[in-house]
Amino acid sequence: MGDFIGHICPGLFLILYGLYKAIVVSRAMIVNDSLLYPSSLSKSKGRWDRLQQIAHTGWLKTVTGCLLIVYEFKGVEGGLKFMSKEMPPRFMYPKEWQHMTMFFLLILDGCVEIASKNVLRQRCVVLERGSTVLGVYVFLLLLLSHLKNSTGVELQVHSLLVLVVFLLMLVLIAELWAPKIFHLWVIETFLFLMMGSWLIQSGFILFRPISGYPWEDDDISDIMFVTTFFCWHAMINALCLLGIYGISSFWHPCYSPSLRLMGFKKALYHESSSRTFYRLLQDAEQQDKDDQALLPSKSSDYDRD
Repeated sequence: MGDFIGHICPGLFLILYGLYKAIVVSRAMIVNDSLLYPSSLSKSKGRWDRLQQIAHTGWLKTVTGCLLIVYEFKGVEGGLKFMSKEMPPRFMYPKEWQHMTMFFLLILDGCVEIASKNVLRQRCVVLERGSTVLGVYVFLLLLLSHLKNSTGVELQVHSLLVLVVFLLMLVLIAELWAPKIFHLWVIETFLFLMMGSWLIQSGFILFRPISGYPWEDDDISDIMFVTTFFCWHAMINALCLLGIYGISSFWHPCYSPSLRLMGFKKALYHESSSRTFYRLLQDAEQQDKDDQALLPSKSSDYDRD
């Protein structure tokens, strides 16, 4: 992960994961459906419909973690060793082992999600969210240790990444107690997109600058533009979320049969309720007229007596 490809591949994974979550959250908000137990999955009975019940994100995490581990092993000449043979022995490749720890936790998170959704009799949402929180927490700790040997532009790049991971950890912890709040899911999706896009941007800044010249650590303008690029990423990701929600709000009502049926039922309900209310109103007005017609006759009877 300490090279250009090592930043691009995790960044692409996080962007794909964020886009998938953005589509799922947008659909749930439009349909007013549950994020944890979608109604479309509970009604699936066919062979192709059962494919929707597979833990797609869990398999994506597991496969991506395995591929990153293989890449990390091949990136070290002579093999990834834990300690040297000299006396006294010294730890070797500390950053690589930190990367391996991140990838192992990513695989663990994926396996937990697969087991919860497809193996256990009843889905355990707390277990899924807990494994994700553990992975993000460890990722935050390892990023903080990365900052000790960083200076200048690299320090600014990693500090902004630490900020995103820290906010993501807070949101995930809040979801342990409030897993059904849409606002937290939207913020989580936005932070995953931010983390992915910023990892890709950091790969270009640190290893392959677009200008062809390395960034200067002593130039304050370079450090300031790192923060400016980060703000641009925030705006672009926010617009991306807004665009996905806009497309989903147009797509699902027009091309989703379930939403059409739901709208038709709501229209019938409102129409029938309005007709019932109109009939009740007419009956009440007729009753008032009858009561008013009886009052004069009763008063005349009393006068005769």
